Amino acid sequence: MRPSRDTPPSDRKRNDWKTIRTLLPFLWEFKQRVVVALICLVLAKVAIVGVPLLLKEIVDALDPSQVDIVILPIFLVLAYGLLRIISLLFGELRDAIFAKVTQRSVRRVALQVFRHLHALSLSFHLDRQTGGVSRDIERGSRGISFLLSFLVFNILPTLVEITLIALILFSNYNLWFALVPFATAVIYIAFTLIVTEWRMKYRRKMNEMDSKANTRAIDSLINFETVKYFGNEEFETSRYDENLQVWERAAVKNQTSLASLNVGQGVIIAIGITTLMLLASKGVAEGELTIGDLVLINAYLLQMFIPMNFLGFVYREIKHSLVDMERMFGILAENKAIEDKPDAKALAVTKGKVQFDHVAFHYDKNRQILNDIDFTIQPGQKVAVVGGSGGGKSTLVRLLFRFYDVQNGGIKIDGQDIRDVTQKSLREAIGIVPQDTVLFNDTIYYNIAYAKPHAAKEEIERAAEMAHLKNFIKSLPDGYETIVGERGLKVSGGEKQRIAIARAILKNPRILIFDEATSALDSESEQAILSAFSEIATNHTTLVIAHRLSTIIDADQILVMDQGQIVERGNHRELLAAGKVYAGMWALQQEQQRTTGNTTD
Repeated sequence: MRPSRDTPPSDRKRNDWKTIRTLLPFLWEFKQRVVVALICLVLAKVAIVGVPLLLKEIVDALDPSQVDIVILPIFLVLAYGLLRIISLLFGELRDAIFAKVTQRSVRRVALQVFRHLHALSLSFHLDRQTGGVSRDIERGSRGISFLLSFLVFNILPTLVEITLIALILFSNYNLWFALVPFATAVIYIAFTLIVTEWRMKYRRKMNEMDSKANTRAIDSLINFETVKYFGNEEFETSRYDENLQVWERAAVKNQTSLASLNVGQGVIIAIGITTLMLLASKGVAEGELTIGDLVLINAYLLQMFIPMNFLGFVYREIKHSLVDMERMFGILAENKAIEDKPDAKALAVTKGKVQFDHVAFHYDKNRQILNDIDFTIQPGQKVAVVGGSGGGKSTLVRLLFRFYDVQNGGIKIDGQDIRDVTQKSLREAIGIVPQDTVLFNDTIYYNIAYAKPHAAKEEIERAAEMAHLKNFIKSLPDGYETIVGERGLKVSGGEKQRIAIARAILKNPRILIFDEATSALDSESEQAILSAFSEIATNHTTLVIAHRLSTIIDADQILVMDQGQIVERGNHRELLAAGKVYAGMWALQQEQQRTTGNTTD
């Protein structure tokens, strides 16, 4: 289940700790780097805490009543500068050493989310909003980088530094010099925690609206042709602005509440510093403290409260990062609907026999899609499935690829239930030419080679030639290096389908599926492609989903589907002789052909 956006605070806190625990293994992968970085951190903090002690000695040494006024301050000043250099050096060294840990963790988590997205079921991807998902991953990855860097090397070190300073003040001065900064720190931290948690609702709303706005923007740009066809540019802009307006209101509230938080933190720190300076000034006036003590206390106060103020910033940003990561880790919380069994083996395709054994299937239990589908495609046979729209033809393809699991019955290849084999081996054994071919925004060469990324150039060119693409590619200035554009919009529907056919030829699987693969071709191209089909389908088990009946008259068996059931089966001649559904479809298409001079879609 997806995490609710309205998760109760207690649950969110559990999720925060769960998120942090999830990231710890990525840190420990580089445990040696982490240990060295922590050592550098300790050395840097020890050096910086020692600086005010030397400053006190310098001030006291410069008092006219002191002796050796020339030699001693020079030594102390040099030591003072050296400690500052050591603190800076180890601080930067710590960051450099830890950089690989942070960036590798970001990379690993991003890869894990990306891999998980590809492992999720088709139903998730049909429901998802691409723009929003990409935005969630982008923000989440950025949040990981911030969280790892500041959680490990800022919050803990700052608390340690505050503790060390409080102990030094307590050991050298009276109890009030420790109690006042300690009480100030407690009040400051409590105030920061309470107000920051209250502010998070605005950050969540900003993230939600940002993802929605990005989703609408991406969706609109992908479908820019449709937008222009209907002249709806302003309509799309207004829809985009609907989410931006909500985002703007949340962003303003987020910023104004941040100002309130900063003012409150500043007032708390100012009161604490003023109280301690009054105590220190009183001590100097009464002769109990030296001018050096006053300088030491002031330096420690600044050294303690400035990091504390930064701690407030870090805590706010960490909370923001955790909120940013919520949606990304919510993707990882999505359950995989289709998973390999623990003992799943690779599919062993020996002959290529495909069997649908009394299959029943539904997407929604209230609407059955397939009922008792039972047929077998013998090795080397060509079986075609025809019928009206919504009859369940394309669902057969999705089930054979195991994008979904059947509710009843089973699907077998060479006697092996596809639920018992690995999905990777199953899909390697099947090639498909889909009705709607969507190409990557890359070259023609890349899109053909996608079926077999490491194929030789000669193999790719041969596949293109068999798919009747060679002349088209030769006519292009850039040839195979021509960019096809977003979703292949720079090439025609027929050219896209020929690229898909070339892919299937290059993959050369034992089982072939043609899902209305010639629907975007003219009659001349269709005949050429059909002859290529006949050539590549030889010795292959072939399933054809067809609308044009003229393309499947040579099929060994034709299945006629209506409302999720097989209502007729036989070859072309047998079905025509039966004079039922198929014969009526054939007569209608022949009449359309005579009327238009071509077979229509």
